[in-house]
This record gives sequence, C-alpha cells and structure tokens, in this order.
Amino acid sequence: MTSLKVEKKIYLSDAGEVAQNWPKLRKYLLLNGLTLDESPPPRQFAAGFGNLNYRLSIDGRAAVLRRPPLGPIPLGANDMERESRIITGLSQVLPLVPKCLHFCDDRRVLGAPFFIMEFRAGIIFSGNLPRSLIKWRGPNRESAGVYLGREMINLLAALHNIEPVSVGLQNLGRSENFLERTAMGWKRRAELAWEGEMPTALRDLLGWLSSQSVPYSDTVLMHNDFKLDNLIFDRTTLNPNAIIDWDMGTRGDPLYDLAVLLSYWTEASDPSSVIRMNQMPTTKYGFPTREQAAELYAAITGRDISSIRYRRVLAIVRTACVFRQLYRRFTSGSTDDPRFGSFGNVAYGILEFGVDVARGRCF
Repeated sequence: MTSLKVEKKIYLSDAGEVAQNWPKLRKYLLLNGLTLDESPPPRQFAAGFGNLNYRLSIDGRAAVLRRPPLGPIPLGANDMERESRIITGLSQVLPLVPKCLHFCDDRRVLGAPFFIMEFRAGIIFSGNLPRSLIKWRGPNRESAGVYLGREMINLLAALHNIEPVSVGLQNLGRSENFLERTAMGWKRRAELAWEGEMPTALRDLLGWLSSQSVPYSDTVLMHNDFKLDNLIFDRTTLNPNAIIDWDMGTRGDPLYDLAVLLSYWTEASDPSSVIRMNQMPTTKYGFPTREQAAELYAAITGRDISSIRYRRVLAIVRTACVFRQLYRRFTSGSTDDPRFGSFGNVAYGILEFGVDVARGRCF
C-alpha cells in the first residue's frame, strides 16, 4: 500500500506562527534534565482552533509542546494541568494516548502552563479527506468513510470501558449530577458569549432542556471533545496511532460524550449553515449517518441510547457556543485567523438545526 499524500499544510509559515521564547524554554528544560535541541527548530502545527501545538526535538527525539492560545480563556477550557494528568494516567493502559514527558505550571517560562508529550507520526483528517482516499478500501473492502466512522465509534467505546480507578483518575472532575451541571454551565457560557443578544433558537433550546427530565447517566472516563481531528492515523494502513487533545477530559456521562461527537457529524441533508462547520468529512465518502453511528455504539457497549435526544440538544448548544466563542476571539482582536470570521453565522446555523433535533425532525 502507498502512503497517503497530504493536501494541506502541516506547519504554519513564519508569518502565521505564534512565536514562543525558545531560548528561555531551553534554559528551563536544562534545569529539569531535558535538552531542547537547536536542530531541527520548533515548528507550529497548522491544525486546530484552540491550543497551540509545536513540534520540537527533545534529547534527539521528536516531541510536542502544547500550551493554551493567547487572549482570554473560557472557564474550564485549555487546561494543561488536567490534560497532562489525564494522558499520564491513560497512557498506562491505552497505548493510543501519548505519554506526558513534562508539565510546567510556571507562567514565567512561556506566559502560560504547558506540557511536552510524545510525538505520534501520522495523518489527521478534518473537514475533507485527501483525494487519494476516494478509492481506498479497508481490510474488508469497505470505503474510507465506513472504516473511519467505525474506528471512531470503536475507540470511543474502548475509552468508556476503562475504569477510572485503574489509571488513577477516580477523582478527575465531578461526576455527580453531571448532566445537570453541564446544562447549567453551557447556559451560563452561552449567555456570556451572546452578551444580551440571545438568539430565539438559543432561548428555545435552553427552554426545552429545562423542561425535560434529566436522564439517568453512568459515569465513565470521557474525552469530552472526541472527533475525527483528535485522532492520528497511519498514513498507509489508516490504523489509529493516537488519540489527542484531552484538555476537556473528565468523568461523566458516556452518552453525552457520544452526543458531542455527533454534534460535529454532519450529513448531506443537513442545512448548509451546519455543513459549513466543516469539522468532519461525514457528508460523503460513505460515512454512516449519525443514527447509524449511535446504533453501532449501542451495539458495542450494550448501552441504551433511547434518551440520546437530551444529550444531542445539550451538545448542540455547546458546539454553537464554542463557535460563538471563537468568533468573539476574532471580533475582539485576540486572533486574526480569517477562518474565525465566519463562525458567528455558523453558530446561528447550529442553533437553528438544534431546534429541529429537539422537536424530533431529525436525529
């Protein structure tokens, strides 16, 4: 099999890169028994809208430095201490989780907490797949979409099967009343994100959530932002090489974790304003539908998904709020990334679609 060709840039150019104080980091790491090599020089990865990620060479081996973005940080987001703790625990039993090599909470070094972890080679997919994957076939002659859709659900189910106590994460987060607290938290964030300009669709969704009985939930280890571009795949076999971006990980409801994934899982029949979210390539390439993905998760885990709609609506509110927060970063001048300029309209579209989900018009 041939290696997949990458059709988008992996690293930012010098003009777009957020520079770090590499000499200061080098001095700090030397005091902690690590050497930041001068060659190859650090490079910032181009993917992602949130945390800043850099490829480094530490003691002759590739590594990744991860730190929060510049500007104000939403409450509970971009938590480097939490993420380093999670990957330290999970990497003991889940080889797809990179090991943490070092965590630093001294803001004098780079201006924010950061950690350094193993580098995992491979390819990351976001809104589109490479053209070379159109005719790709998996081990059972399935299309790339069928294969990748199944892998996402298999990996999420495997994560949910890990006992938190087995990896020292039994005290991670607050699992009691998880769904109630999550609903209240995103209501507060949405009100802040729209600052007195609350859209009718958002008001309808918050009203719908408050009118529903909160379903019973299990407690598992959650990724809490599980989607295709948080997975790294082998360029030739498409075997998964890593699960990344754990800064929102916690203990909580497994079906909400599934619902967060489904909030990014667009279909060809969805409104164009939702498809423009462009987070996963699930509108084509043979990917299963959201309902099929949820049914596969239920078949693998044995969990009852009959109450998934509450989680779906809650996750949709969250996703809309995230896009609104990103848009606010653009309008406030915290970022000049032109992609963020359209996120205000995307957020509105997600909310309108959420009303259809709440009313049972679509899955």
